[in-house]
Amino acid sequence: MSTEAGAGAGVAAPSRTEEMAQAIARVFGGSLGRLPNRAGEFSYEVPAERLFEVATSLRDGAEFKFEMCMDVCGIDYLEHGRAEWKTMDATNSGFSRGVSRTATRESVLAVNVADALQASAARAAERADAVPPGRRFAVVYHLLSLSHNQRLRLRVYCPDDEQPMVDSVQPIWSGADWFEREAFDLFGIFFRGHPDLRRLLTDYGFIGYPFRKDFPISGNVEVRYDPEKGRVVYQPVSIEPRTLVPKVIRHDNRYDPALTNAKPDA
Repeated sequence: MSTEAGAGAGVAAPSRTEEMAQAIARVFGGSLGRLPNRAGEFSYEVPAERLFEVATSLRDGAEFKFEMCMDVCGIDYLEHGRAEWKTMDATNSGFSRGVSRTATRESVLAVNVADALQASAARAAERADAVPPGRRFAVVYHLLSLSHNQRLRLRVYCPDDEQPMVDSVQPIWSGADWFEREAFDLFGIFFRGHPDLRRLLTDYGFIGYPFRKDFPISGNVEVRYDPEKGRVVYQPVSIEPRTLVPKVIRHDNRYDPALTNAKPDA
C-alpha cells in the first residue's frame, strides 16, 4: 500500500496486486472463487462450463492481458487429505504424506506400535467416504501477464470422474498444445476441441494413465527384446511389489516446536 499527501490524512492507494484482484472481482463477480494461497499469489477456481469464456477474457481484457499460458497441470485428488500413500505394508506414522497434519498428529506422537495402529484404524473409519462426484480430477493453468507483470493460477474440476474432460485452451494460448497432451497422456484428462490429442510421453501401445493415484507403481506390462521373434514384445510385469515407505514409528523433528516458530500445544 502507498500513501499520498491529502488535505488531512494520507490516502492509501491500492497496490498492483490489489488492483488486479479488484478487476477480477468486477468483471467476473462470483463466478470465480478465490482460493487461499500462502504465497499471496492469485489462485481462482472456475466452473468447467465457463473455462473457455473466462480464459478468453483473461487474455483479451485490457485490465488483465494474460498473454501467456506457462503451464497446464493435471491433478488426481483421489483420497487427497484422507489417506497415506498406499503401499504393501507400512504404518501411517512418521512423515505426513499428503494428509492433514491435524489428522495424523496422534500417530506422529505415538510412543508404540499398538497406539499407532489403533489411531490408524480410527482414521480409516472416518475417511471411508469416497471422493465427492466431480471432484477427483482437476486441471490447473498457470498464466502470465507480461504487460502487468502478474501471474494467475486457474483451477477447474472435471465434472465427470469416469471420463474427465474440459475445454481445450489451445485456441486461446497455442503454447498449451503439448501441455494438454501431457495431461491427457499421464492423467487421462480429455480436452474438448484440441486439434491433435495424442499421447506424448508414453508408448503408443501404453494402456492406462500412469499419474493416476490408482495406477500400480510398477505398471501393468513391461517391454523386452525377444531374440527368437527378433522384435520387442510386451509381457505382464515381473517386478516384485515392494514398500517404498519406511515402516517405522518415529517423531517427525520437522514439526518440533523447538525447531519452528509454532507454539507448543497447551
